[in-house]
Amino acid sequence: MEYKWTVLTNTTLGIIMSSMNMYIVLISLPTIFRGLNINPFIPGEFVYLLWILMGYSIILASVLVTFGRISDMYGRARVYTWGFVVFVVSSVLLSVIPSNSGNNGALLLIIFRMIQAVGGGLLMVNSTALLTDAFPANERGRALGLNQISFVIGSFLGLILGGLLAGYDWHLIFIVNIPFAVAGMIWSIFKLKRTHGTGAISLDIAGNATLAAGLLAISLGLTYALMPYGNSSMGWGDPWVIATFPLGALMFIIFILNERKVKAPMFNLSLFKIRAFSYGSMALFLNSLARGAIMFLVAIWLQGIYLPLHGFSYTETPFWAGVYMLPMLVGTVIMGPVGGSLTDKYGARIFATLGMIIIAGSLFTLTLLPYNFNMISFEVILFINGLGNGLFSAPNTTAIMNSLRSLERGAGNGMRQTFNNIGSTISMAMFFTIAITVFTIYLPSHMFSSAISYGLPTQVANFLSNLSPSGLLFAAFLGIDPASALPASLSRELPAKVLTMLDSHVFLPSVLGPTFIIGLRFSIYISVALVLIGAIFSYMRGKKYVIDESSSQ
Repeated sequence: MEYKWTVLTNTTLGIIMSSMNMYIVLISLPTIFRGLNINPFIPGEFVYLLWILMGYSIILASVLVTFGRISDMYGRARVYTWGFVVFVVSSVLLSVIPSNSGNNGALLLIIFRMIQAVGGGLLMVNSTALLTDAFPANERGRALGLNQISFVIGSFLGLILGGLLAGYDWHLIFIVNIPFAVAGMIWSIFKLKRTHGTGAISLDIAGNATLAAGLLAISLGLTYALMPYGNSSMGWGDPWVIATFPLGALMFIIFILNERKVKAPMFNLSLFKIRAFSYGSMALFLNSLARGAIMFLVAIWLQGIYLPLHGFSYTETPFWAGVYMLPMLVGTVIMGPVGGSLTDKYGARIFATLGMIIIAGSLFTLTLLPYNFNMISFEVILFINGLGNGLFSAPNTTAIMNSLRSLERGAGNGMRQTFNNIGSTISMAMFFTIAITVFTIYLPSHMFSSAISYGLPTQVANFLSNLSPSGLLFAAFLGIDPASALPASLSRELPAKVLTMLDSHVFLPSVLGPTFIIGLRFSIYISVALVLIGAIFSYMRGKKYVIDESSSQ
């Protein structure tokens, strides 16, 4: 086997494992939280849901560039192999968290997922650089397109396995990663060439710390704004929430000042002089910022509202939510290699830009659907969204990597991935906050009037309308009926038919649906605007550009 194909098969295995892990956790979150016995009606419990996802992204955003530099120093294959090792260890730790361990278990889950992010970061930052090194410039688009297919295959496995394994034991969700990680580790040890790095030892610790602190402060502010404060159902008046935003901005300013002066900056600012790199990175950031949380909100829409309304039990919703999201992955599979191959011949600008325009159009079309939508229309929209994502991703990545010299690819790819993960992290916090804030404005009155229309007693309607809106949405996502939130003194006085109504899988989704879709649409409108701005940056990247390594020799 030619070495370039050895690299492709090994990095493919790593990407399958990483993407499978991402989607298996996403689709299985209701099962995980039910296994931990989290009570969604306790104020603030919704935050655990966000931080299982955001904690992973914050770690990636904070360390990827440093990992890229370490790879340049000590050799990419060697550091890449350590990514598999860390992934194995973290997966084992996640698989032994006790069931029914409540908030303590959720905290362990967040911490061990952050450790897993370290392994994922070591793999992510090196896989693209290894491929770029192994393939000649006129074949890189195709190689990265094939690599993108492996991401989609892993996503497909994650969606399906998450739905299947969730019905047995939530620990299996993490155990299933281990064979892939062990196989990848062994394959990389024996087959990847160990190369000498630059040997430099200077790292930008201050840059890592300030970037992480800024992301952490902004993310904490946005998520804790979802928690009740005082007499308000939201926390926007909490002094701590108010303080996090100027604190985060200050950390970002210090980070930029540090990068201008430090000997070995985390961000090689000189790379931004390369037009293809700078505009491609901005397009990637805006695409990630726009889409990072939207697909998770769609997953909540499916699992918490649509599927229960159509008779699916809560043990079945993870599997069927995965099945219904597959058209998006199919679209990406179809267009990813096509976009990569076209980029090799004609350059990235027209295809990446067109991909973003398609994404924006599909997202806008999603806002036209009611909360209880027509399934065919929904699937067509997701498929078109996947086509746009496939057409943007491979060309954009190829153009960025082709603009970098070999010794810059580790750090440059780390910067590219950092932009992606910063966008995803901020997106998760920002769009959830926007959606839940709008949702909170409309839900209490709608809950009261709906409960009365269902024939529930006034005291029950009052009680339900005073529950935390984020808690009610969390409960719908987990499949926990609102009857469990009623005080024992009240539930004992209620007729059996009232308790049966509250226990129904239809009651909570039908009440939440009309107000949830208002918040979701508002978020998607902002998302569409961000994608279109990203399309402008994508077009501004210039014509086809490939670095001439010989010019530096």
